[in-house]
Amino acid sequence: MIKKERVIEELETVMDPEIGLDIYTLGLVYDMIYTSEELITIVMTYTTPLCPFGPMLQENIEAALKGLGFEKVVITLTFDPPWEPPENLREMMGV
Repeated sequence: MIKKERVIEELETVMDPEIGLDIYTLGLVYDMIYTSEELITIVMTYTTPLCPFGPMLQENIEAALKGLGFEKVVITLTFDPPWEPPENLREMMGV
C-alpha cells in the first residue's frame, strides 16, 4: 500500500503556476481517500472557482499519482469551504 506520506510528497511536486507554491502547502487538498491500492480520490479546491489553471492542476495531480502506481485518480472539486490560505502560509507571505 502506498503510504499517505508518499502521496503528500507527490502532491508537493504539483505547483500552482500563479502563486509558485505547491498545491499541498497552499491547502488546496482537503482530503485523500484510498478506495483501493489502485484507486485514490483527491478532494480539493482552487484558490478561486474560476481558476484558469484548474484543468492543468488536475492533469498534473493525476500524472503524479499515477506515477506512484495508482491506476485511477478521481479528483472531486469543492468550494465548501472556500479556500483560505493556511496560517503557516500567511506567516510565510507576511500577511
